[in-house]
Amino acid sequence: MRTSGWIRAAAVAGSAVLALAGCAADIQPRVPAPGPAEKTACDTLTIAVNPWIGYEANVAVVSYLAKNRLNCTVVEKDLTAEESWKQLAAGEVDAILENWGHDDLKKRYIDEDRVAVEHGMTGNKGVIGWYVTPWLVERYPGITSWKNLNDYAYLFRTPTSGSKGVLLGGDPSFVTNDLALIRNLKLNYIRTLTGSEEKLIEAFREAERNRRPAIGYFYAPQWFLAEVNLVHIKLPPYTPGCDADPAKVACDYQPYDLDKIANREFAESGNPAAELIKNFQWTNDDQNEVARYLTVDKLSRDEAAKKWLDANPEVWRAWLPPD
Repeated sequence: MRTSGWIRAAAVAGSAVLALAGCAADIQPRVPAPGPAEKTACDTLTIAVNPWIGYEANVAVVSYLAKNRLNCTVVEKDLTAEESWKQLAAGEVDAILENWGHDDLKKRYIDEDRVAVEHGMTGNKGVIGWYVTPWLVERYPGITSWKNLNDYAYLFRTPTSGSKGVLLGGDPSFVTNDLALIRNLKLNYIRTLTGSEEKLIEAFREAERNRRPAIGYFYAPQWFLAEVNLVHIKLPPYTPGCDADPAKVACDYQPYDLDKIANREFAESGNPAAELIKNFQWTNDDQNEVARYLTVDKLSRDEAAKKWLDANPEVWRAWLPPD
């Protein structure tokens, strides 16, 4: 009886195994949930470098950490903002470290073509507008309202501007609403580009030093505002959508929470540099400090980055991916 019982039990068990095997054949392999790839070595990191000193400060610290903590080979490409987006979409740039709005480019490359992604905030608050030198405000307090600008246009005339005042601009690649604002607010001004951020800063610096009138496009974060505290002119207040049609803009510039943009493939690759860039976040004061090292102290990017990093380990250690 023991033998026959064992045979029957074995037969039942065998049938159960066969049944389970038959069921298993019908079950499809489980597909893992989508997400970042496993971590890889950094290899080469290609960063866009846009033509303003605050952006260069971002590049200095991110590049230094990528090279010295993640063993990346870092390539820095000098590009305008629009060129940066195009090269990022083509896979020739991995990341843009400071993006000011560009909703049109986000719609094209993130929403439609899906070749780019928003890659975290920088922590910086961006303010664009028209500014005048402090001594002018002391002499002419009413100059800070756009409604009075025509009354003061004579102060900003030059030998070539005729009866119109001159509004200073910076780098030709900067996207501005200045021409539309002059036209739509019916201001008796023309715009003249200085050619670069450095030349725009020097124009304001000389104007304040020599007590000459100067009015122009400017922005924060910017280390120069700690040297010459330019005064922001009140244009008609910004409201969402007031700048939707570039030709009809008649309001102040939109304030920005600045962010970073990454090539989608890079962002999802598992590259530790992608995590470093996503985690990178600091304040306007932090950025201005590094920018000042670069411009006033004439340090190299690596020297400026190391000086700031040595003084702020509690900030940057949180940016690094876990070991």
